Amino acid sequence: MSAADPCPPSAVSHGVGIAGLAGLAVWTLVARHYGMDGPHAGFAAVVACGLPMVLWSLLIDRVHRRGSTGIDWDASARPWREAADTALVKIAGLWATWLAIAIFYCIARWYWNGNYRFAMDLFTSAAPWLLVASIPYILWIDRRLADPKDASYHFGQWVIGGAAGQPDMAQVAHHVRAWAVKGFFLAFMVSIVPGNFASVVDWRIEEALANPVALAGFLIAVMFMIDVCMATVGYILTFRPLDSHIRTANPYLEGWIAALICYPPFVLMGGGGPLDYHAGGQEWDAWVQGMPALQWLLGGWLVLLTAIYAWATVAFGLRFSNLTHRGILTHGPYRWSRHPAYLSKNLFWWFSSLPFLSASGSLADIVRNCALLAITNAIYYWRARTEEKHLSADPDYRAYWDWMARNGAVPRLFARISSTRPPTAVTQPAE
Repeated sequence: MSAADPCPPSAVSHGVGIAGLAGLAVWTLVARHYGMDGPHAGFAAVVACGLPMVLWSLLIDRVHRRGSTGIDWDASARPWREAADTALVKIAGLWATWLAIAIFYCIARWYWNGNYRFAMDLFTSAAPWLLVASIPYILWIDRRLADPKDASYHFGQWVIGGAAGQPDMAQVAHHVRAWAVKGFFLAFMVSIVPGNFASVVDWRIEEALANPVALAGFLIAVMFMIDVCMATVGYILTFRPLDSHIRTANPYLEGWIAALICYPPFVLMGGGGPLDYHAGGQEWDAWVQGMPALQWLLGGWLVLLTAIYAWATVAFGLRFSNLTHRGILTHGPYRWSRHPAYLSKNLFWWFSSLPFLSASGSLADIVRNCALLAITNAIYYWRARTEEKHLSADPDYRAYWDWMARNGAVPRLFARISSTRPPTAVTQPAE
């Protein structure tokens, strides 16, 4: 990195994530003090995390003034009657979208069992309030939009039919993809918030400090809680005034396949799944029993990898989301690697499961586990490539990709290993 070759600006500032961490830390300490470990306390952690980020974004970063929001604050607001013409079409489209998602939730049985039940109950309680709030919100925002006939408007046209004119089907497809992402992943994230929050609140400090393995377990639980809460905020707050709206959702089928097979109910790497790499194995702590030095070394390494993984989510601020473009990040761990979360996560799996060791003593288990974990790594590499393919349509991402090829520590390391020189100018990722 040099002053002569500065990194492209990031869509998110460092302060947003730090503000979210501060709010989450305060609420977690309060919950620990009063023993609040229930699901509603867990969701309150999402609120405690999200509210400071919203305030920082609006008051400090003033993201609502950015041209990328599509909002023109300087122009006179359109008259209410004129705005109502487009707003009512959007409201019809939005309500139809929510109805379609609700029907999908009803049909998909897994949403009514286990952890998902909390998410469904929460959505059911929130639905009437969201329906009412959507009317004044859309009427208000439409008066300020530079181009109110966006994807949600075209979807509303499609829902209403000829009465509202001919919709742009490319915009309709964008609307469907964006809400498919939000509907699918938000339910999953909300479902795992309570368990991750409780896993931190329920730890007794004296137990966490008892030995290196316990301390590593506690710190890893904290990192996962941060990741889950921050990511859930991102899926909830997709709003133009926060500049956190979905610009585009991945239009490539392979991108969706690569992502969905990593999440329930399609996950292939789970227990008993076709890519389960734990057969006949044990987790890292079983292999370092009675070896304090190795416990500190390996436990510390796993905590570091998890911290990088959580940091990669914190860097998103309000914008975390799979399969979407919501602004290009170039700060934090994204100044060292284009995919720090995937890199740290996949390394974590190798060092936590140690698939080259077998409790069963079976060479077949060792070969199988190593091969399946390698395939899992390949799937995440595939995900990364499909994301690059999607984002490369944005000149800002191409500028970032070029800069990383010249300056990023991880890309340069891989270039050195493969004996290729980092390019000085790249128009888009190689496919």
